[in-house]
Amino acid sequence: MNAGSAQLLSVKDLSVDFASQEGVVHAVDGVSFSVGSGELVGLVGESGCGKSVTATAILGLTRMLPNATVTGAIEFEGRDLLALPENEVREIRGRDIAMIFQDPVTSLNPVLPIGRLMTEGLENHLGLSHTDATARSIELLSTVGIPQAAERIKDYPHQFSGGMRQRVMIAIALSCNPRLLLADEPTTALDVTIQAQILRLMRQLSSEYGAAVIVITHDLGVVAGMCRRILVMYAGRIVEEGPAKPLFRHPHHPYTVGLLRSVPRLDRPRADELVSIQGLPPDLSHLPPGCAFAPRCWLATDECWCAAPPLAATGEGRRCACFHRDRLVERETERVAP
Repeated sequence: MNAGSAQLLSVKDLSVDFASQEGVVHAVDGVSFSVGSGELVGLVGESGCGKSVTATAILGLTRMLPNATVTGAIEFEGRDLLALPENEVREIRGRDIAMIFQDPVTSLNPVLPIGRLMTEGLENHLGLSHTDATARSIELLSTVGIPQAAERIKDYPHQFSGGMRQRVMIAIALSCNPRLLLADEPTTALDVTIQAQILRLMRQLSSEYGAAVIVITHDLGVVAGMCRRILVMYAGRIVEEGPAKPLFRHPHHPYTVGLLRSVPRLDRPRADELVSIQGLPPDLSHLPPGCAFAPRCWLATDECWCAAPPLAATGEGRRCACFHRDRLVERETERVAP
């Protein structure tokens, strides 16, 4: 969390397990982090690492599933959301904490016009009349760049393009002026031009409304220019955390190095060949002993196979879960030297 920003969200030792026919799936395993008011935080990692489950747990949706077990603490403005009854969480969800879901095609009800999808939350959470809620919805649609909003509010989701549907999702999420916005893959399936517009819009609205934003993505390029702090997840755990610029310049975990090497970069003194991370993500129902990344790591030793490294502070607001951080930092410094 940035110095000087009041703590808004504090996640402490959050674990989410799902019972399945294959065994218990440890989707989130002891995750802890905090977010300050107005802060922009990136949560990155491969598909299946637990990013979206973490977000839905914060929103209070995961605990509603019959096969889910959620433990730990999620403190929002000093209140533990996991300890609150569902009716109180429902008041917070959509009003104080909102989410931009990954796929607007499946998240927007296809049989309801956009106007009804937007006014429902305004009427329920803010107590606005239908007339006032409609006026507010038109204003929000204009704010997110929907042309002729007064007419388009009568249209159905299928009548909008992918980028416009994503803008509608952002407008719905911002309708009640939430304190915390969870953006799950907000630029999925959008071309690069629309991606840039959506990210610029989210930064602008965060600045204007003062909302904290957690951007959930597998694309490091999305968070590089938007977020001040990055959380890197692997196999349900946070393996590295730190301010964006130092983390991108000098990663401390081999998984972060692997993610960065697989993305084209123009800020190197010489061109580096793109290198994929060897192997596959682990089965979360049968995690290996020790460090979950050891089977794919070129620095792994016997120690890594026997014990899971703790997420320890490394100075300057950074944390890392790796026994060989010092070796990695030295090796990467030599590799990128001009």
